[in-house]
Amino acid sequence: MTTPANPAPDTGNTDDLAQLAKGGRTNTLGFVIRLIARIPFLVIATRLYGAEALGRFASALVLIEIVALVCSLGEKRGLAQRLSEGAGENRAAETNLVYDGILLALLYSAVAAGVLLVFPEPMFPNGMNSRWDIWLVATIPAFAVTEILLAAQAYRFDIATAVRARAIVEPWTISIGAGVFFFIPATRDAGLALAFITSIYAGLLTALWPFLRGYGLPRSWQPAPRAMLAMSARAFPLVGADAIERGTRLLDIFILGLFAPPQAVGIYYAAQQIASLPQKLKTSFEPILSPVITKNLRIGNMEAIAAQVRQVGFWIIAVQLGIALVLGVPGEAVMGLWGPDYVAGTAALAFLLAAEVAASMAVVSESVLVYIARKRNLAISVAIIALQAALTITLIEAADRYGLGKGFEAAGAAGALMITLAASSLVKALLLKHLLKAPVSNWRWALVYAAAPAVVIGYGFTWLPEWMELLFGVPAILGTYAFVIWRRGFGESDKALFRKQVVPDPAHDLP
Repeated sequence: MTTPANPAPDTGNTDDLAQLAKGGRTNTLGFVIRLIARIPFLVIATRLYGAEALGRFASALVLIEIVALVCSLGEKRGLAQRLSEGAGENRAAETNLVYDGILLALLYSAVAAGVLLVFPEPMFPNGMNSRWDIWLVATIPAFAVTEILLAAQAYRFDIATAVRARAIVEPWTISIGAGVFFFIPATRDAGLALAFITSIYAGLLTALWPFLRGYGLPRSWQPAPRAMLAMSARAFPLVGADAIERGTRLLDIFILGLFAPPQAVGIYYAAQQIASLPQKLKTSFEPILSPVITKNLRIGNMEAIAAQVRQVGFWIIAVQLGIALVLGVPGEAVMGLWGPDYVAGTAALAFLLAAEVAASMAVVSESVLVYIARKRNLAISVAIIALQAALTITLIEAADRYGLGKGFEAAGAAGALMITLAASSLVKALLLKHLLKAPVSNWRWALVYAAAPAVVIGYGFTWLPEWMELLFGVPAILGTYAFVIWRRGFGESDKALFRKQVVPDPAHDLP
């Protein structure tokens, strides 16, 4: 028996790549919009409220975000698996499964918010800006439900809703709110907290409208306590993985709040808000990747999963490295935008940007590991966050002991994050390679070839005045990197990310 000279293409893999590329284009656009929208908030928060108030606000958000993420029960990734296993083609069953998750999230959120209202001290290690800050707990149920709604939309390949909610409505609402509340005498001290609360509920409403149009209200739905308890138990590894992954980005702020003055926390938070933009881009691929992975797991196509991990991993690291160069090479000028006090956070910004590049492989690997090796993935995550805690405390204490100042304390926390995320990427990629029995690495030498000339050109612009460095240097760095990576690094499949393709829309085109 002979094989055909020109075998038919794997249409399943081609459709998967097209869906991933379509979601990737939407998320890349969302990143650009998020970047533009984040700048007004940082200007308002740093210039009007100051580093001390910003530091107290940042410390309070740590616990809020982690608790809300736990209350969402890992549905950002787990919902796709529950729907693919339990609903089939039955739209009513899909809707009821989503409402099971929403109800459970609201129950856990109510308990968590009640506990923090009674014992608020862990949220405010450096004190409160105003008595209104305690009502940050009201964002926990809204945040958790929004995560589930966006995951439900992503299951039907609707990423545009997440972009609208997370990249447009939330950042612009918090920016406008922070400005408005500052100029009202009665709310000036509480402006950051009130603006954050308003933005979270605005994002919830933005996600709720398309969800109700697509899924509707539940039909013949009766909550089953036993099934919901089973769902909670099954979600534990996902919850742990999500909480630890997000905790690695928040643990440094929490420890800084305990061991450093609020000004150091404020400087670090400003740097983190810039550096976390690539992380938002990376995690925004997860909702579109999860349905593709669960589909291939169901049919046992491990080679396809490995190929998707390599493809999405390279897209992410290529875009992230470009962002890191654009923001990191002119780092002093970027941090100087928020005021002279924030220039001390330049080293922290550089370490944080490098950390996001190093973390790209860990996040893509984890998108698969949470389905095929939940407990091992969770154990690795626990070990990584323990390592981060130890390194962060050690480096902050060393900076304080030698009197190196707030900038070095912030840089120590960022350096610890970079080391631990690099270790996480290495370990999780090796585990995934072993389980899939196929290579999964997203590294290509073309990344070095593209970064080297961009760094040289960017360094030349640092000798110019800061306004020229930003106005002309940033486009020069980006243009150089993009030209080289496109010519030397991107093959035909990679270019699909930037090629508008016609793909079937499961939300409308399925019979």
